[in-house]
Amino acid sequence: MGRKSSQLTISVFLALALSCTVITLRTAEASCGSVTCFVVIGSEQQVSPKGLLTVNAFYSYTPQGTLLSGTDGVIPAVDLDNRQLILGHHKEIRTITQMYTLGLNYGVTDRFGIEVAIPYKKIKHRHFDGLGEVSGGAGEETRFSDNGFGDVFINAKYNVLPSLRSLLVTGFGVYVPTGDHNQTTAGLEGGAETMEPTAQIGRGQVGLQASFYQTYELIPHRLNQFASGSYRHTFRNNFGYQFGDQFDFSLGANLVTVPWLVLSNQFNFRYMARDHYRASLARSQTPSDLTFPGEVIVLDDNIRNRSVPTTGSTYFAYTPGFQVNLGDLIQTTLNVKTPLIDNTSLYFYAQVPVYRDFNGNLAQGVSYVFGVTKVFQVLNP
Repeated sequence: MGRKSSQLTISVFLALALSCTVITLRTAEASCGSVTCFVVIGSEQQVSPKGLLTVNAFYSYTPQGTLLSGTDGVIPAVDLDNRQLILGHHKEIRTITQMYTLGLNYGVTDRFGIEVAIPYKKIKHRHFDGLGEVSGGAGEETRFSDNGFGDVFINAKYNVLPSLRSLLVTGFGVYVPTGDHNQTTAGLEGGAETMEPTAQIGRGQVGLQASFYQTYELIPHRLNQFASGSYRHTFRNNFGYQFGDQFDFSLGANLVTVPWLVLSNQFNFRYMARDHYRASLARSQTPSDLTFPGEVIVLDDNIRNRSVPTTGSTYFAYTPGFQVNLGDLIQTTLNVKTPLIDNTSLYFYAQVPVYRDFNGNLAQGVSYVFGVTKVFQVLNP
């Protein structure tokens, strides 16, 4: 009877994964710059037991390059050097964002822990720049790339409600502006121009984040559900640019099929408010203008706080994945105990967009996350 129940649970779980995977998808838009996928990784969200250091090293790949029906890919430019927001200035082509992150979670006590996340970001971007100005108004294709360490995240976490089958972890953290936010690229006439804030490695200002993580074992040691949420606020940087507030929420379940294999299904929701920029306002010329092609037309010389079009988004995705516990796998299959890889896990997730509204043009494709987790005993409890 127990085996039949387990087989039924696994069958239902796999059926859910398959049915969600074949949903007809709608692609998404994104503003100039980059976005990254986000998933819930239990070892990263929880508080490590006292004296244990949990190390997460993971890589994410996020492509953007598809236009939605009814969009043309034309977005405004954020001209940091001249403090100007220029409407209709870029036509987006493609952005690829790769992120390498080292996460360190240390248990100060059994209920209180410290998390430090150190990201390394690589961006490749292509767009047509200077619409209405050069090449007969068609703009000039521009390619740029950047890579480097991003903003370091330091988070304090507390396990509010520990029990044998459940836990509730609250967190409050700070994003330290360690990432480069002054990177320049060659302009239309060969001069150096500061890249737009959304294409920079760092945000250039402190950010604050409050979060929670909850989990409950529906079937002890076999099936658990989890929920996670966070709110991030970033202050205005020295360029006068402020990234919009971000709200994340995830809900999912993990199923232990055999001791070394865990299947995961989760749904991820993200809402981002629009960015704001203190700048004057202009627009690129269009064929209906008598001086087309030519210099941008100034609409308002006053430096004031303005909402940035094509920023802000609503995003919903389905993310299947799995985790392999290497020590258990080798011991089960080869009957060999390997202390060096005990407490070591590999994981993989594919984030599939279900619905997105990004107020812009480029559509983010299916994104991927690969990672490894290792637990070290630093101090005896």
